[in-house]
Amino acid sequence: MKKVKNRALCALLIVALTIIGIGFYIAMFAINGRDWAGASFNSAAYSGGALVVGSLTDRNGVTLSTVADGKRVFADSIDTRKATLHAVGDAYGNIGTGALSVYAPNLIGYNIVNGAYSRAGAGKTVALTLDSRLNVEAYKALNGKRGTVLVMNYETGEILCMVSNPTFDPANPPKDIENNPSYEGVYLNRAISAAYTPGSTFKLLTAAAAIENIDGIFEREFECKGKLETGHGTVTCSGTHGKLGFQRALTVSCNSVFGELALELGAEKLASYAEKYGLSERATIGGIETAKGNFDKAQPDTADLAWSGVGQYNDTVCPVAMLRYVGAIANGGTAVDMCLIKKSGLELIFPGGAKTIMKSETAAVLGGMMDYGVHQQNVAGNFKGLELHAKTGTAEVGSGKNPHAWFAGYITNEGYPLAFVVVVENGGGGFAVASPIANKVLQAAIKG
Repeated sequence: MKKVKNRALCALLIVALTIIGIGFYIAMFAINGRDWAGASFNSAAYSGGALVVGSLTDRNGVTLSTVADGKRVFADSIDTRKATLHAVGDAYGNIGTGALSVYAPNLIGYNIVNGAYSRAGAGKTVALTLDSRLNVEAYKALNGKRGTVLVMNYETGEILCMVSNPTFDPANPPKDIENNPSYEGVYLNRAISAAYTPGSTFKLLTAAAAIENIDGIFEREFECKGKLETGHGTVTCSGTHGKLGFQRALTVSCNSVFGELALELGAEKLASYAEKYGLSERATIGGIETAKGNFDKAQPDTADLAWSGVGQYNDTVCPVAMLRYVGAIANGGTAVDMCLIKKSGLELIFPGGAKTIMKSETAAVLGGMMDYGVHQQNVAGNFKGLELHAKTGTAEVGSGKNPHAWFAGYITNEGYPLAFVVVVENGGGGFAVASPIANKVLQAAIKG
């Protein structure tokens, strides 16, 4: 009788362990199944390291990448291939943030019920939010310059344009790509995986902090003598602006005034705003994590602290983080979740995620300041038909190199709620170099 009881207990233990094992496997499958399906060891979906199932299109149905005769192929137009390379990715996953890598499970057709199995075995078609036409415009406007161009619908979070340069033709990768200096860093998507000194575009953050924390900021009168002397160093300005108010200081991008405001606000306050607005943090676009920005807390009453409020010192910002920020200003202080896959079916009914990062009153005031600055500097005349709110940036990078050129902002044209960021590496002045690129892309957007 005792033997029977022991055998029964052993049998029950085996059953229990089996159930636990099956439960553990199911849990691991639920958690990791998507990653397993998209991994390159899945021989049903990959051949020679290339994904050979699934197709990518832009938002208008233009084929960006598909499979023909068992091989990964790309768009018919060479300009489209080069312009969308970093968003789409290359055949062999060298661009790890490209859609072919990140959204491989979607392209394979993975779901938790059937896994990676499909009866036809051809995978799925995934429509990206990109407008390939705008990407081509941006690629041509960069004209070989290193940098990035981004355009987003700030109401929906859809990325319409994401161009990074240098680029190459994924259908015919250059044989000297590994040792030709002109292709240095070509696998890096500068829109999401790089962080640059932001220059005067960062004054939009310092301005917001001043609006919310300094009483009577619009009634104050400042004086720019061409430089700001601190207890420990000097901040130079691009001009001698004389007596001016807060609005005018942003319009002429006065380093003296914004350095003074940084000293008054203090490093802790500026750092908290950089974190709250996401400029020093990582962002995500449809599951793709971006580069992290940086804001170092400099010592009080130093030139370093003053420079940090001007967008220099050790400040760095990822272009996508700046895009999210200016998009939030346009959207009444709310930053919507950014995405690269076009919504369809029931997804269209449910709004995406969003986070309020700024008071609506602050966003309205700051947006008005950006609009005023554009018109006062006669930038609007160069942006015919665009209801533009923007800020330029000329970011000094030292080592005898030209500054990075920035232009960031948004338009409020009816039917075109678009935020944008342009960065040209070592391009020079933001107004002279980056703003014409933004103009070409935005003009193309509103003309359809």
